[in-house]
Amino acid sequence: MSDKTKDITDATFAETIKSGVALVDFWAPWCGPCRTQGPILDQVAEEIGDKAIIAKMNVDENTSAPAKFCVRSIPTLILFKDGSAVQQFVGVTSKEKLLESINANL
Repeated sequence: MSDKTKDITDATFAETIKSGVALVDFWAPWCGPCRTQGPILDQVAEEIGDKAIIAKMNVDENTSAPAKFCVRSIPTLILFKDGSAVQQFVGVTSKEKLLESINANL
């Protein structure tokens, strides 16, 4: 995991997404596609720098936020702007697509 990618929990979720742009990856360690998405997310975090928060939430350890946003399949990535969900991606999503969406919401 990149040092620019932040691990979050149900307890830190609201604070993480409340202002600015945040991309949250809902994942689990046993999920094959999630393991594919992880390095892509790290690349996004490296490229985006401090312009947005790039975060990961383990759905096995945290159930409130995934339930609130109806996360039924993983990986699911949700882009938030000032606390509101603005875009959702289900399945492995390319670095280019994620960067384009983040940059469009900055």
